[in-house]
Amino acid sequence: MTTSPSARAERLVNLVLCLLSTRQFLSAERIRATVPGYADVASDEAFFRMFERDKAELRELGVPLETGRSSMAEPVDGYRIARRDYELPDIDLAPDEATAVALAARLWDSPALAGAARTALQKLRAAGIAVDPDAASAVQPRLRATEPAFAPLLAASRAGRVVTFSHRSNPSAEARTRTVEPWGVVSWRGRWYLVGHDRDRDDVRCFRLSRIGDDVRATGPRGAVTPPPDVDLVALVAASAGPPPPTGLARIRLAPGRAEGLRRGARPDPGGDPDVVEIDLSRLDTAARWVAGHGPDAVVLEPPELRDAVVALLRGSLDRAPEAADAGSLR
Repeated sequence: MTTSPSARAERLVNLVLCLLSTRQFLSAERIRATVPGYADVASDEAFFRMFERDKAELRELGVPLETGRSSMAEPVDGYRIARRDYELPDIDLAPDEATAVALAARLWDSPALAGAARTALQKLRAAGIAVDPDAASAVQPRLRATEPAFAPLLAASRAGRVVTFSHRSNPSAEARTRTVEPWGVVSWRGRWYLVGHDRDRDDVRCFRLSRIGDDVRATGPRGAVTPPPDVDLVALVAASAGPPPPTGLARIRLAPGRAEGLRRGARPDPGGDPDVVEIDLSRLDTAARWVAGHGPDAVVLEPPELRDAVVALLRGSLDRAPEAADAGSLR
């Protein structure tokens, strides 16, 4: 039985959560029946080989796996993880290290990856095993991948199924239906992307998840999609995304006595002009929406990337205005 690296990693996380969630020693057979990833093993021999490899890998990773029996009546040894030995002391991270940890942590609170872990805890409770309600917090950080398309696209890419969904090439563009053979979901510069083969264009494409609708639908059999060998998904997204967005400060000219929201949240102009302000440009899309919300009362002086983004948003609103007017006239 061949196991993908992602499935093995998910099984190990579920095993740690299971053994961390009870003060009792759990036998190998109970672990097999409880932890997702073991139940589908074809034979006892194959299970015990897999379980031995998993135990060895956890110990190599420094997970304090204990062996013992909850009572003298237990016929075989069991396993558990003592929280006092597992939990780390407070760690000071540099900003770039904290960013990397936060990015990885976003996955573990997603429905696609956290669901199996919750199922394992439910099985433990159903078996009459006392479960520590706070144990999951020791494994699962509380950050979220908020795009509604994240979970179904991740599930489809792992299952090798074709997906269809609505997609906008930019925030003001019309949504179009795409049919894609998904290769994987990756993060780049704080955003999530789907990478795969776009059947409509017969080409490799990257789709930002924030521009995909909530109508993702998986079609066809499992295993129908296989990513090319040695494909580098992050490299494909990096090439598709182009150069990094501008950072630093943007300069905005405001109409006299107007745009008070921008005035309060911005820095005054170092040159002393009372109607020119500076705003942070760490997130181009956020800054563009903020400025565009003030309409003609705010004009971007620099950089040109922000000015173009604001103009695109305003033009999109203008294009949709006749549709809104027609809808209102029908009421």
